[in-house]
Amino acid sequence: MTDGSLVLAACLVFLSGCASGPAATGTPAPGLAAAAASAPSPDPRPDLAPGLFDAEEAIWNLRKLSSTPPPEDFVGGVNSDLAFMGDYAIQGSFSGIQIWDISNPRSPRIVTSYVCPASQSDVSVYGDLLFVSGEGFEGRLDCGTEGPRERVSELRLRGIRIFDISDVRYPRYVGNVQTCRGSHTHTLLEDPDDDEHVYIYVSGSAPVRPAEELPGCVSALPDDDPNTALFRIEVIRVPLEAPEQAEIVGSPRIFAGLVQAPTHGLAPTELEAIEEARRSGLFVLDFPDGPQVLPPEISAQLLDTLVARRGGSGAPTAADSASLGVYLDEVVAEQERRTAEQPSFGPTQCHDITVLPAAGLAGGACEGYGFLIDISDPLNPRRVDAVSDANFAYWHSATFNNDGTKVLFTDEWGGGGAAYCRESDPREWGANAIFSIDDRRMRFQGYYKLPAAQADNEVCVAHNGSLIPIPGRDVMVQAWYSGGISIFDWTDASGPVEIAYHDRGAASERARMAGPWSAYWYNGLIVGSEIVRGLDVFELVPSPLLSRNEIDAAASVRVDHSNPQSQPRFVWPATFALAGAYVDQLERSGGLAPARIASARRGLDAAERAAGSTRREALESLAAELASEASSSRDAAKVRTLAGTVRELAETSQ
Repeated sequence: MTDGSLVLAACLVFLSGCASGPAATGTPAPGLAAAAASAPSPDPRPDLAPGLFDAEEAIWNLRKLSSTPPPEDFVGGVNSDLAFMGDYAIQGSFSGIQIWDISNPRSPRIVTSYVCPASQSDVSVYGDLLFVSGEGFEGRLDCGTEGPRERVSELRLRGIRIFDISDVRYPRYVGNVQTCRGSHTHTLLEDPDDDEHVYIYVSGSAPVRPAEELPGCVSALPDDDPNTALFRIEVIRVPLEAPEQAEIVGSPRIFAGLVQAPTHGLAPTELEAIEEARRSGLFVLDFPDGPQVLPPEISAQLLDTLVARRGGSGAPTAADSASLGVYLDEVVAEQERRTAEQPSFGPTQCHDITVLPAAGLAGGACEGYGFLIDISDPLNPRRVDAVSDANFAYWHSATFNNDGTKVLFTDEWGGGGAAYCRESDPREWGANAIFSIDDRRMRFQGYYKLPAAQADNEVCVAHNGSLIPIPGRDVMVQAWYSGGISIFDWTDASGPVEIAYHDRGAASERARMAGPWSAYWYNGLIVGSEIVRGLDVFELVPSPLLSRNEIDAAASVRVDHSNPQSQPRFVWPATFALAGAYVDQLERSGGLAPARIASARRGLDAAERAAGSTRREALESLAAELASEASSSRDAAKVRTLAGTVRELAETSQ
């Protein structure tokens, strides 16, 4: 093969690998439709002025408590995910890890900035242990800043780092577990039947490393080598008393039997750009999954090669251009033929796995599919269902509702590197897809996408978020990179509706990564990891869409630690705020008549002012009245839940 042919082949491989592969909101839930009309109109988000630390901001139904820039060693880097323990937020970064004291959320204080470069440094915590993902080729075992340049290096770290953070000021590196594909993300799983270990599911999406660097790593297809490092996840077992002895104890092959998932093509604006490229004389390669423009610098190099091949000099002629066009068509056709002869197979790894141990389930966001996984045996996770969707480009992450009867998957269309929340982009592309779970089977219900259009210079993508423990409702906070933070109610899976947001203008006039990588609820706060701007902290404020009682009831749920891919099952203590929250919801939905709502509120207020036996008797009487009225209510289940909460309040009254 000539030098020109080598360049052409490399170009075609690159383009075909980057071709696009594999929302709209429905009708708002009853009671929210009218309240949603309180949103600012027109929506201010599409027109916010850009700036790195001085961008214009828009906020609705949230209060920003603080925005804290990164420490000096992390300025200009890329912040990634968050984990929490006690008063601390632990923020991953491609430059290392940062530990923030958020005990005063209005003034977070950096406790530790530990430089240890790796991509993407996703984090999780358990007790005194911190686990950090490393996937790229630049990570070093010694946390050095000069990444190994050799193809094979004994210094390279691709896997999980383990730190002892019993003293958060001085993280102590105690060990690592190397994996064949590194760790793009990882999931910490606490087994309720095993208090001596924690388990980590590793999702690695990088190429398989050479066996010379890590023995046993094989990149072949399963038919060629059943020990391939593809089509599997890794299970690491960590002895809590000896974390340095952590090791891979299983490599479940949860991808068997799947074929390539359906995909959508290019967005309308991209198709327009393709046609404009044709009109301007650029070369366009018509791959089956969508056309791609050959970059002008590559076509110029190829044309120069053709001129040299025919012994000519000077500028390429029209005949040279025609020859290149024919040759490109022939090479694309040959590639298509070879592709058609290869077996079709599905994803070779998951991007992210979220576990809900209380339900014995995990949701796997696995490139072209969403998985439902049985994790009742932590060592042997088993896929029980898989769904695909031609509207999805890349299944990125998963979130369950609290009782595990629904699961939401996000679509990272564009890979987090493109502006895909534009007015012209289809609402069902780059959205969240919501599924009900019935007998361990997923059934599609609806989509949710950030309602506000973003500009061409705003890299916007559906990214990481978490459930907020609003009792009786499914409410989630989610990060959208330059699209900001959106909080939405998906209790009605077919009609999710936004209830709060925060957004900034673009970081610059040109498109660049910025905005929240992730945003999570933690003990009454919403904490966002801003990709370039540091750490944001918010709190919810009352509105027609969310009452003070609901906010206070959510804040009553406390956890001692939180990891993004490890969902707890929330349990609400019986409080007057909890009872009031259910009353507010019944009023919003029309589940009880207005007179009965007013009577219930008066009864709760009087009981809260009382004490001892007087309080107990008042609550017992109210609980009995509510229970007797449940069957005639439009929302009998909610009335019974309210009656049960009031009864529990009575039992705890002194």
